[in-house]
Amino acid sequence: MQGAECPLRGPGRTVGAGGPAGPCEVTSQRGGCGSLLRSTMEAGLAKAAPLPGPRCRGLSALAARDLKSGRGSSRSPPEVPGRGTGRALPRRLGRTRKGLAPGAHVERPRAPSRARRGRLMEAAPAPALPGSGPRGALQQNRQFLDFFWDVAKPQQAVRLAATESLLRYLRARRQEDELKYTLKRLIDGLGATREAARPGFSLALAQVLQFFEEIPLHTVLQQIKEKHNLERVKKKLFRNAAFGNFFGVLALFQSGRLAKDKKALLECVRLLQSLAQHHAHLRDLPRKTLVDILSEIPEAVFEEVLFSALQADLTSAFSTPEQLHLLLVGIQKFPGVLKPDKLKILLGSSAIVTMENIPRLVKVLKTAARSEKKDRNLPRVGLDLLRVSVKEGAFELFWKEAVENGLLKEKSGPNSYMCYRLLGSALPLLSLDQLQIVLRGEVMRHYGDHVVSAQLPDRFKFAPEMETYVNSFLEGCDDPEKQLAVMIGFSTLTNQGYPVVPSFWKVVKHLQPVALLKYVDWLKRMFLRPEFDCCLDFTTSRQKQNQEKVNMTQHRVVRLRKWIFARLVSIIDSQGKKEEDLVTDIVRFCFFHAFFETQKPTSEIPETKSLPSVPLDGQSHSTAANLFFSLLQILNSLPVLGDTAEAAALREKHIHGVTADRNLWIYLIIQYASVLLSHEKHVKAVTPFTAEQRAAWDRMLQSLENLQKKERESRSMEIFAFQHLLLLVGIYLFKTPAETQDLLNDLLNCIERAFDKKSKKKKHDDEEPEWVEVIVEILLSLLSQPSLLMRRVSKSVFGRICPYMSKKALHLILNVLDPEQDQDEESAVVVMEETDKKKKTLLEDTNKEESADSSDDDSSEEDGEEDSEDENNNEGVDENFRNQLMNVLQAGNALGGDKSDEDVDDETMLALDENVSALFAEQQKRIQAKKDEKEKMRKEKILRRDFKIKVLDLIEVFLAKQPENPLVFDIIEPLLLVIERSMSSDSDKQEQDFLQKTAEIFTNHLCRAKQYCKSVGDLREDLHSLLESLVKRASKHKDSSLALYYFSASLYLFKVLKGNVAREMATPLSPSKKKQKNSEGSSAQTDQLSGTGLLDLKRVTMLYQEALSGFLTRRKSALTGSMFLDLFNRFPVMCKPLIDTLVKSITAGARQHQQALACMLLQKALQTRDLKLSMTTEEEWEELIRESTNQITESLKAVTEFKVKVDQEKVIKCLELLNFLIKTVNQQKLNVELTELSQALQALSQQEGFGKSVRLDSLYWNVMKLLGFAHPKKEKAVAQPEHAPGAKPLKRKKKGFLPATKKRKNRKKALQENGAESGREAGPENGAESGREAGPEGGEAAARKKNKKRKGGAGKASAEGPSPKKAKGIHGQETQGKQGKAKKKKKANKTPAQKA
Repeated sequence: MQGAECPLRGPGRTVGAGGPAGPCEVTSQRGGCGSLLRSTMEAGLAKAAPLPGPRCRGLSALAARDLKSGRGSSRSPPEVPGRGTGRALPRRLGRTRKGLAPGAHVERPRAPSRARRGRLMEAAPAPALPGSGPRGALQQNRQFLDFFWDVAKPQQAVRLAATESLLRYLRARRQEDELKYTLKRLIDGLGATREAARPGFSLALAQVLQFFEEIPLHTVLQQIKEKHNLERVKKKLFRNAAFGNFFGVLALFQSGRLAKDKKALLECVRLLQSLAQHHAHLRDLPRKTLVDILSEIPEAVFEEVLFSALQADLTSAFSTPEQLHLLLVGIQKFPGVLKPDKLKILLGSSAIVTMENIPRLVKVLKTAARSEKKDRNLPRVGLDLLRVSVKEGAFELFWKEAVENGLLKEKSGPNSYMCYRLLGSALPLLSLDQLQIVLRGEVMRHYGDHVVSAQLPDRFKFAPEMETYVNSFLEGCDDPEKQLAVMIGFSTLTNQGYPVVPSFWKVVKHLQPVALLKYVDWLKRMFLRPEFDCCLDFTTSRQKQNQEKVNMTQHRVVRLRKWIFARLVSIIDSQGKKEEDLVTDIVRFCFFHAFFETQKPTSEIPETKSLPSVPLDGQSHSTAANLFFSLLQILNSLPVLGDTAEAAALREKHIHGVTADRNLWIYLIIQYASVLLSHEKHVKAVTPFTAEQRAAWDRMLQSLENLQKKERESRSMEIFAFQHLLLLVGIYLFKTPAETQDLLNDLLNCIERAFDKKSKKKKHDDEEPEWVEVIVEILLSLLSQPSLLMRRVSKSVFGRICPYMSKKALHLILNVLDPEQDQDEESAVVVMEETDKKKKTLLEDTNKEESADSSDDDSSEEDGEEDSEDENNNEGVDENFRNQLMNVLQAGNALGGDKSDEDVDDETMLALDENVSALFAEQQKRIQAKKDEKEKMRKEKILRRDFKIKVLDLIEVFLAKQPENPLVFDIIEPLLLVIERSMSSDSDKQEQDFLQKTAEIFTNHLCRAKQYCKSVGDLREDLHSLLESLVKRASKHKDSSLALYYFSASLYLFKVLKGNVAREMATPLSPSKKKQKNSEGSSAQTDQLSGTGLLDLKRVTMLYQEALSGFLTRRKSALTGSMFLDLFNRFPVMCKPLIDTLVKSITAGARQHQQALACMLLQKALQTRDLKLSMTTEEEWEELIRESTNQITESLKAVTEFKVKVDQEKVIKCLELLNFLIKTVNQQKLNVELTELSQALQALSQQEGFGKSVRLDSLYWNVMKLLGFAHPKKEKAVAQPEHAPGAKPLKRKKKGFLPATKKRKNRKKALQENGAESGREAGPENGAESGREAGPEGGEAAARKKNKKRKGGAGKASAEGPSPKKAKGIHGQETQGKQGKAKKKKKANKTPAQKA
């Protein structure tokens, strides 16, 4: 978060924002503390674990006394451990309660130990000082003390605001005592325990010192050292004191004045040097702080002040990483001071990177690598050493000896990862020659081995971090040659010919156009002539163990070409800037080498100029063909390239897949293919065309020309869609020519018939299908192929032919979704299994690769299934196999018989073994064949389900494009059948996706469609029959979720019929007819007809009335109340016909639940505005209200108890309906008698369990208020005085934390229960006596009487009111009370016999 501008320090100086556990960044005069805070404060917070301590709030009186007596610093919070606080706090907490601020809260500590007492005040908020009395300025200002509390808060925003407010306050007041107190409080807080407090106080101290420059830094430093003296502090507080010194130095440095005060600077450096010895607490923070100080001070100050102080550290630079880093920073920052001659004196050598220093450098780097193991960062000493080696001209020596021969030789994780990070960090620092050394060295080879080995699960992968390094380098590099060198270097790092970097590496987007063009040329050269001498190829140890005897050269070439082809495709898909010529060049190259071979070079075809050194085999051509169709998908969604105004205009219109001159990319490929086919002497197709295929190709080109001419004339998107489809099918002629030939011819015939006006006028034979049916079949066949491009193009073309859809064409699509056909196909597969017929369809061939992945995912499940199947097979061996085995054994005399005792020779036994093994091998083959057939069936089922999901796209497009087409009604039943079968079948993931998509299309695109068919006059009877069927099937279903779809479909047909107008009504009436239609009856009839359209209201009313009656009278029904609520909401015209059924069901409902639903539906119907308007007279409406009220009265009379929740729900719904009815009666002044209802309601409140429900009670009294009854007010219990009048209340001692069984109120309850039991179990004399004295509560009264006698003087008070509570402050009374309780407890534990 960016810091806000600090008003105390002027513009440009801001108070930054760190996290709660991170540093509070405040800019200094030099522009910020920068690396200092990031390296020291942040690390300090991470290392400093908080110590537990109680919180104490609101000690305002205590703080005021301490401040007045001069002890405020040691006893006042926050965060400052002190001795006086620990001794005084527990004693004072009990007697300073009156001095607390209003609303303050005190948490009493539990006898803190002496070590914890010093930290007790550290978590407390700001003390509140009284504002009255002539006290000092400190005691009068509560706001001033609050600043210090807020500085220590864990919330970073609060700390920043408090620091800023404190500075503003000090600047405005200019009080010397307040400034001194501020310094003392801030210095004390530097050694606080909590993480947030230390940086908060350090930040505030730095800001105060920066603003008040008259405060000498040396004095502040002395106060810090005195307060946090490491020699006198206790062992338990040593860590806090060490951090106090450290954060004090940070505050001085952050103030920006440390470089000006040389004495303070020297003292700070010496203090940091002494703190560096306490590595257990501060880690390497002091050393890192020294480095930050060096990076901020000028060279003259370093030479004059710090050089002598740091000379010991500089001399032992090769001892630790921190000391070496200090020297390296000094060399880079102060080259005029640390000259080679001084380095000679300090180190014995005039340079850092020398052959003599290599062993010591390696040792330091290994130590640094181990220290940064958890952080996974490059140690700063490593990066600085890399820079110094480049500066000294010894980079090659450093890289070869220190990195490759030193650090990398020890095969450990931290060392290897440090080498990789040095490699990534070195890229921006090196020259072109040095880059070649690094990119072809052992570190790169070792990194490649790591990338291949780390592909196993649960392995740390460094590849994302290396990608970040390369991405940063390419983004910031302006030299195309260096960019090209790095890209080629990583591309030539190969594992058996396959590069370790992914083919879709995103760093390509940062390449400059020149570098990208050269990189593409290099990829094409490597594809044609692989040069493994320039590759850094390696083989992992696992690959060496599993290596088979194959032609490694050919194997490497195939793997390299596969990667290069994918890389070329990914370059087009990258986000970087690309030229149209470059994309065209890549597309031509990929298409040529996927489907063609060079016979003779020609200048007309540039791709023939270079012949492959190793010819492409069939596998390479197949891989290239598959990747090329992936390239087609990328081109189809590629935005327009170029910087011209036309290209920018096309991009604003979101037009994809075309060039700047509005030509489809796929059309350019077709043109290039026709050029290649015309040069038969120079190029040859991998799969040559036959005469019929070539004729289809030429015919396609001619059809394309005709379509283009028509498109120029009409600019029709329909023609554009057909053109796109034709181009796509034509391209597939190169991949699967035999299967695509017939498809292409059918498509051409359909296009000719679709756009030939003369053929449209002629009548075709009934046997010849319409062109739209053929197009649909073609689209279905294209959808069966595993291609996203085919799926998108098919949807686009289908959207254009939707207006021409026929019923047969639509049923071709619906037949694919028919579950009955699935069963037929499965049975056909079973027949194939029995007859051992193995046929492969086009669908299986094209989806072979796609189904392989899904079969691999389920391998573990198949293993378990196979085991169980083996057991089943072993249990149920077929009779044929048993007979064959018996015959073999009998032939070898292995079964018992007359000659069983005779010895069998070895030859006979060997023959028997061979026969038995052959028999079992044959049986095993039959078992495996059955398993293979089952696996084949499973894969075919997956393919069919995936194909159906794609076909649903066509249904969705048709409903979106043609919602007013009458063919929509033919979709209702097939989709309902699909939903019904899918909900009853196995629920695997694919089946659930299919069901979810089908239900979404049916609900949102069909039933909830805003537009519908407006011309259904000829289909009126069919639609009524379908509506009747849907409602009946919804009523008969057992599943409510399935019945909802049928009911929704019926509402859709209701809307269609109601929204259509009869033809004779739609025609305008003549003036003479208008005069004849002026009677009231005829006008009412006309209004009714116009409101219902073509809907047969009487027929539909009987239908829904029967469904509603069954829903409310049957105990089990799939219909729900929400269905009829939807009916009333969407079609209020149905309220009046169904109102009588609802009124009767209030009492005639099968169960309480149905009666409650009847009340709910009736209330909804009565609230409908159209219901009252449909009433002919006011008496009819009044009679409806009266009848409804009577029915509710009878229903409430039938309620006798409230045992279960259903009873409450029924009464609640009745009361909600009554609330509406009574309001209606009162507002409209209807003549409805409510006396009987009032009596029923009064009797209802007397039923058992009535008051258990709050909602029921609230609704009940709302209704009763409408009837004139007032809610009885509950009498409030009179608060009795705690003490007798005139008696002086005794002080109560605060109770401690007691268990529940020890509390007084629980003890009294136990005594009362024991007394009652003793009264019941005692003899008749005792029982009669207790009954005479105290009635039913005699035991309790007797116990109270004995307690009063024991308490002595409290007897008089008990006569006037309750006995006063025992004063805990008086020891004698407390002891006496304990003795009385002990006696009472003993007495209660006695048995009745003992008491007698």
